[in-house]
Amino acid sequence: MIRVYRPGPVVWAVNIAATCLVLFLFQKILWLVVPFILALIVYYALLPLKLRLVLGGFSHDSAAAWVSGVSFVLLVAFLLIGAPKLLAESVSWQASATRYLDGGLNMLTATLKQLEGRFSILAQAHVSQSLAEQIALFTAQFAEKYLPVIAMGIAAWSPSLLLAPFLAFFMLRDGWRFRKFLIRAVPNAYFERSLYLMDQIDRTARLYFVGLIELTLLDTFCLAGGLWLIGVSGPLLLGFLTAVLAWIPYIGSVLGCVLVVLVAATDFPGDPGVAYAAVGLFVAVRLLDDFVFMPMTIGKSLNMHPLLTVLMIFVGGAVAGVPGLMLVLPVLGVIMVLGETIGQLVTDPRLRARHAHERALQQRLVERDLTLP
Repeated sequence: MIRVYRPGPVVWAVNIAATCLVLFLFQKILWLVVPFILALIVYYALLPLKLRLVLGGFSHDSAAAWVSGVSFVLLVAFLLIGAPKLLAESVSWQASATRYLDGGLNMLTATLKQLEGRFSILAQAHVSQSLAEQIALFTAQFAEKYLPVIAMGIAAWSPSLLLAPFLAFFMLRDGWRFRKFLIRAVPNAYFERSLYLMDQIDRTARLYFVGLIELTLLDTFCLAGGLWLIGVSGPLLLGFLTAVLAWIPYIGSVLGCVLVVLVAATDFPGDPGVAYAAVGLFVAVRLLDDFVFMPMTIGKSLNMHPLLTVLMIFVGGAVAGVPGLMLVLPVLGVIMVLGETIGQLVTDPRLRARHAHERALQQRLVERDLTLP
C-alpha cells in the first residue's frame, strides 16, 4: 500500500511562521511587490490568449508580442476615447461630490444636535459646534497641508507602478524559459516532484485571483440588492465601487461605507433612518464577506480551512499592516504548496534512495578510468 503524505503540525507551524516572515519582508519592498501583483493580474488575464496563439502555431515570443501589442493598442484607444469624456464630466462630478459631502455633513450635524438634546454632557461640550469648526478648519487647510503630501505620494509611486506592464510582458514572453531554467537545476530523482511544485504554485496564484473576482461579484450583488431595497440611487454602481474598495482591507471598507452613507443622506435628507439602514446593510455584508464569502471563494480556491483563512487575515494585518491583509492568503497558499512538497521529498525514502543511487552511478562513471589494473 502507498502511504499518502499528510502535513503534520510541524509543517503547519513552519508554513505559518514562513508566511509571517515573508509578509514582513514584503512590507520593506512594497515598491516592488505592488507592481508585481498588478503584473500577475495582467499576466493571468492575457495568458489564455497567448496559449491559444501558441497552439495555433505561433512561437512564444511572437504570441507574447502580439497579445501585449494588441492589449496596449486597445488601452491607448480607450484612453483617447474616454479621456475627453471624463474631462468634460469632471465639473459635474465635482459638483456631485460637493453635494453628497454636504448632505453627509448635514446629517451628521443633525444627529449630533439630537444627541445633545438627549444627553446634557454632550450639550455642555458643544459637540456639534466643535465638529463644525473642525470640518471648516480641515476644509480651509486641506489644499495647503494635504495636497502636497498626496502629490508627492503619487509622484513617488508612479515610477514603480509603471513597472507592472513591463513585468507582465516579460512574464508572458519568458515565463516558460524561467521554468525550464529552474527545472535544469533539479536532480533527476526529484524532477517529477519539481514539475508538480511549479504547477501547483502557478495554480495557487491563478485561483487566488479567480477567487478575488468571485468575491467581488458576490459583494456587488449583495450590496446592490440591499441598496435597491432601501431606495438608494445608483445601487449597482455603488455596490461595485464598494466591492472594489474592499480589496484594500479596513481602509477600503471604511471608505465604501462612508460613500454609501453620503449618497443615502443626500437622497433622503429628512429621513436619517435610510442612512442608518445603509450602514447596517454594509456591516452585515462585511461580516458575510469576512466569515462566509471569503472562506467560500478565496479560501476554497486555495484549499484552506475557513477558520485558518479568517485567522490568517488577522495575523497578516498584525504582522505587516494593510499590505499583510492583502497578501497573506496568496502567500500562505504558495508556502503551503512549498511546505507540502518539501515534506513529501523529506519523508519519501524511495526518492532519497533514487537520488543516492544516481550520485553513486555518477561517482563510478567519473572514477572509471582512474582505477588501477
